Amino acid sequence: MNITDVISQYVGLKKSGSNFMGLCPFHEEKTPSFSVSEEKQIFHCFSCGRGGNVFKFLIELDGLSFPESVNKVAEFAGIEIDSKYAQSQLAKTQESTENRQLKQLHDDATKLYQHILMNTEMGQKALDYLHNRGMTDEDITTFQIGFAPEKSVLQDFFNEKKLDYQILRQSGLFIENQAGNLRERFINRVMFPIRNQNGQVVAFSGRLLEKNKDLPKYLNSPETPIFNKRDILFNYDLAKKEIRTEGNVILFEGFMDVIAAYRSGVKNGVASMGTSLTNEQIYLLERSTSQLNICYDGDDPGQNATNRALDLLTNQTKMKVGVLVIPNGMDPDEFVTKNGKEAFLELAHSARETTISFKMNFLKRDRNLKNESEQIDYIDQVLRVLATIKTPFEQDIYVNQLADEFKIDKTILRQQLVDLVANQPREPQQRVNPVRVRTDEPPIEQHQEIMRDEKIDRVERAERLLLYRVLHDHTAWLKIRAVDDFSFVHDNYQLIYTLAEGYLDLHDQYEIASFLDYLPEEALKRFVMQIELMTVSDNSSEDELNDCVSVIMNDSPIERSINQVRSDLAEATRLGNTELTNELSFKLIALYQKQQVPRTSI
Repeated sequence: MNITDVISQYVGLKKSGSNFMGLCPFHEEKTPSFSVSEEKQIFHCFSCGRGGNVFKFLIELDGLSFPESVNKVAEFAGIEIDSKYAQSQLAKTQESTENRQLKQLHDDATKLYQHILMNTEMGQKALDYLHNRGMTDEDITTFQIGFAPEKSVLQDFFNEKKLDYQILRQSGLFIENQAGNLRERFINRVMFPIRNQNGQVVAFSGRLLEKNKDLPKYLNSPETPIFNKRDILFNYDLAKKEIRTEGNVILFEGFMDVIAAYRSGVKNGVASMGTSLTNEQIYLLERSTSQLNICYDGDDPGQNATNRALDLLTNQTKMKVGVLVIPNGMDPDEFVTKNGKEAFLELAHSARETTISFKMNFLKRDRNLKNESEQIDYIDQVLRVLATIKTPFEQDIYVNQLADEFKIDKTILRQQLVDLVANQPREPQQRVNPVRVRTDEPPIEQHQEIMRDEKIDRVERAERLLLYRVLHDHTAWLKIRAVDDFSFVHDNYQLIYTLAEGYLDLHDQYEIASFLDYLPEEALKRFVMQIELMTVSDNSSEDELNDCVSVIMNDSPIERSINQVRSDLAEATRLGNTELTNELSFKLIALYQKQQVPRTSI
């Protein structure tokens, strides 16, 4: 399985030279510094330093164990792993963590809720409701929708399993009273599982089946160790592949809208867990696409929400933002029900407005534009919106529209626009986003230069080059093994060299992707990744190897002696010992002369 095929499920990758580049999924950044090498089958972020093979990527990003990451890669590749082997490997891993137990708890609850909905009398009314909303049994299965009845079935189910009280309490599925007793949080609600980007259920949103003015229409799980609503987008796990295929994502207001769009063939839709996107959710989408389309309800509250979303997103994302307007004040679910799937599919592909076009129409609402005062106020507000556009060509398009609609001289509008732009407060050269980890990321080329220009001495440069050579060239490996009493000066290099001996006893040749799995510590893996990303010529020479060995074995003792003598000389000078100062000065000169023996450059 090619590493780019796996990582591209999580990160939008673009070809850059011999590698692929994208935004790092492990930290937030504005300039891509995340590199994937098909040739070496490894990834590396030049900013945060994370790197490794495809299994390491899944372990770090998804929190999987190594056997689970193997299963995941096999799943991507369409390879079936024998269940006995998979179970035996999982049995060798550490005991389940609290997070694993919580995820299993939610998985069990999902299956129980769905069984109640689809197969019991208790769930029939909820099933009828969903069918009446246009959902098929296939839709219900795809989105794992269920029903929580009034009867305490979930609590009874878990009590039979004799699960730990603390795990139940922390799950968010129950509410604890003052006496310490638990009762079910979700009662008489249609249950929408909330899945993380890996498809694991981590929370629920329950919709009341019958109206009750004393209860919220939707009730969400509280935040738990496995659920933070800032990080989650409903349906992202199913939509992420389609988002990359379509080149855009559609943001809906509610779960039912996402599902209605999905059954219409529009499968790149998501919904946030709150009233607006968080920075975490925005960054999740930025890694997948450069175009975000908002499709909220067509009624007044929905249009107001769209306008607020546009204002927020203007300064929060580099994605292009557009709007899909639902006609006649309908929401997407209503539109699909009344006009059919094909009509919504057509709307999703052809009815996108720019943010400016939406704003111009939005500002017209509740205005009597036949009234001169209303006209003047409207035109003034539109010009203030146009003043935010950076491209003169785009500004000109909307100025022409405004002039044609109200029969106004374009020159007058352009002059007023120029005045507004001139009076706008200057933006800082670099916008600071308080949630972003780093906002001063230099281009990737600068990251590479930083790594190449590390302040390391001549000896360590020789060690780094030599270690790279012996790992990649078996002839070089054999030559260095034959050097009597050879060892690297710095512990990290010697440790990698020693571990490589064990690795090569088990493998016919060195492969960076598998060698990383052989290393016992994360620090060593990052160290090897740095060496792997060195810029070196393709082939080594015998002179180069000899020079490296000479520097390591001869220069290192001299440098240590020089450092010691310089320290002694400083102390002798401080004490005013003239005789010792002269003696040490001559000694230091002799060491410098010995160090200057001509050698090829490293």
